[in-house]
Amino acid sequence: MNREPNTRLADLFGLAGWSKGELARLVNRQAAAMGHPQLATDTSRVRRWIDMGETPRDPVPKVLASLFTERLGRVVTIEDLGFARTGRSGRRQAMDGLPWAPERTAAVLTEFTGMDLMLNRRGLVGAGAALAAGSALTGAMHDWLHTDPASTALRHDDPLAHSSLHELDQIGLDRYEAAPVGSQEIDALERSVEVFRAWDAARGGGLQRKAVVGQLNEVGGMLAYRHPGHLQRRLWGVAANLAVLAGWMSHDVGLEPTAQKYFIIAAHAAREGGDRPRAGEALSRAARQMVHLGRPDDALDLMKLAQSGSGGETLPRTRAMLHTIEAWAQASKGHGQAMRRTLGEAEELFVSDKGDVPPPCWMQMFDEADLHGMQALAFRTLAEHDPSAAKIAQSHAKKALQLREQGRQRSQIFDYISMASACFIGDDPEQADRYARLALVSIGENSSHRTWDRLREMFRLTGQYANYGKIQDLREEIQQVLPKAKPRAKGAALGPGIGTGPNFSV
Repeated sequence: MNREPNTRLADLFGLAGWSKGELARLVNRQAAAMGHPQLATDTSRVRRWIDMGETPRDPVPKVLASLFTERLGRVVTIEDLGFARTGRSGRRQAMDGLPWAPERTAAVLTEFTGMDLMLNRRGLVGAGAALAAGSALTGAMHDWLHTDPASTALRHDDPLAHSSLHELDQIGLDRYEAAPVGSQEIDALERSVEVFRAWDAARGGGLQRKAVVGQLNEVGGMLAYRHPGHLQRRLWGVAANLAVLAGWMSHDVGLEPTAQKYFIIAAHAAREGGDRPRAGEALSRAARQMVHLGRPDDALDLMKLAQSGSGGETLPRTRAMLHTIEAWAQASKGHGQAMRRTLGEAEELFVSDKGDVPPPCWMQMFDEADLHGMQALAFRTLAEHDPSAAKIAQSHAKKALQLREQGRQRSQIFDYISMASACFIGDDPEQADRYARLALVSIGENSSHRTWDRLREMFRLTGQYANYGKIQDLREEIQQVLPKAKPRAKGAALGPGIGTGPNFSV
């Protein structure tokens, strides 16, 4: 028995506001509803879980996860409660069970999406969780990402191959029995990913997030059945793509801890499918999230893992994209020389991609317009430290706007705001006013909270021109467009740097 207190459970217990006796009664009641009427938990057992780090037997961890999820209005998993799962060797894994053993990935995916859907059905949205630091994630996942998943894959006749369903039997979430699917069904799933991706690029993540999470939950059920290798790899690819989208959409609407969890799930799914470049790109999304939230050091930690773990088969254009994110993090720290060097490498990689190898579907959104958009973002961010960078930011933003394809409305809004912000920093309020108004024309038709975050940052820059007639009017229009900031839930722990004002994200 571990004699150390379970601090994670203690923290969540404090947020929930229960007494130990009340939690014991709730566990017994919930367990009975889930088919375990014989369970008899009391106050002393709850005390041992919290104060002595005792891990209760199944199904109690699942019952507790369900209770805390409903109480706190956000997804709470078994790992969040401090009950680290064990791998097949019986050893505890690092950082709340990361990385997951192969037989756990589908189960974690299904559990997390099921909890997320439950919160959606009940209209609950919570942010009361802390983001894991980039260094913690990289430390937990480095060796795992650099190894071949084939060496740890389950055999078709392995009894653990179907363990995920048995573990989820009593979790109290909607699911269906796993059944085989064929190539035509997977074709349809892959097409659905493209539809969701296009919708997200055009309108933001708020309107289709639940549909993506629901589709991912269905795929998790499919993965619990062991298909032939080529089909199983494709299913893992669908899971990775949907998990990235679910994470990006969650980030887009401000559900930051939920988004980070989906990015981690995506990295696991991609690696299980043998697609290390996809795993690296998923982690780069978590890095972009960190920069947006004012944590560039964590972003740089994640980018090191994303770049090193992507493997030698990563296409030059994908590597160029990874470099632009690293450059943005460097710009956030005011490291102009490093940023310029990294962006130079990104440009060289981008032009070196001859296009003889078709890019994966998840990279087709990163084109020349995106390259310039990210360069504009990096230089605009650096301009907060070095105003001379504002002119270069304007040049890249203008080029990005010229190259933007139809259907990329959210990126276009970001380009307009980058341009306007760079003009304000560059002492050109007339030009800034023009581009700011172009952003306002379409921002109300977009569900992306990140566009609002960027608009708030641009509003801050208008302050020095508040006496100008046009800018006075612009400030009033921005204030009318921006939704009122919601107060943070009592006791919400967002971690260092969270809630202190966003950075800039595309």
